[in-house]
Amino acid sequence: MSKYIEELMSPQLMIAVYGFIAFIVALYLLSVVYVFIDAKRRGIQAFWAWGLLALVPFVGLIAYIVMRPGSYALDREEQELDMALRERQLAQYGSCPNCGTTIEKDFIVCPVCNTQVRNVCPTCKKPLEAHWKVCPYCRTHIQ
Repeated sequence: MSKYIEELMSPQLMIAVYGFIAFIVALYLLSVVYVFIDAKRRGIQAFWAWGLLALVPFVGLIAYIVMRPGSYALDREEQELDMALRERQLAQYGSCPNCGTTIEKDFIVCPVCNTQVRNVCPTCKKPLEAHWKVCPYCRTHIQ
């Protein structure tokens, strides 16, 4: 039986086996590095712990892929900034003091409860802010 094994283990086959083993080891090391870097980019506080867990072959990588956050930290920050910007743009126009409905900048009365939310220029009938002393559209002085 050892005679057959010796015949099978030719130098070319041994090179192929060693090459395959080297490939598997390289993939394993790259998966550990991937988990470490990806956990850091996703903003996980204990990214080093995930890197240590990834040292457990296959199980660590699979556990990380299943349990990692769905987005990167930079993407979450960008989404939060976008939401804050949209909220600020909506708040720019204000809300009705009576019912809380969002009021756009050219509304004179609330469309829900009919409360007057802005003054009107007596000359050009454009909406005015409460603190304005002069109409910016026609230069009429407001009392």
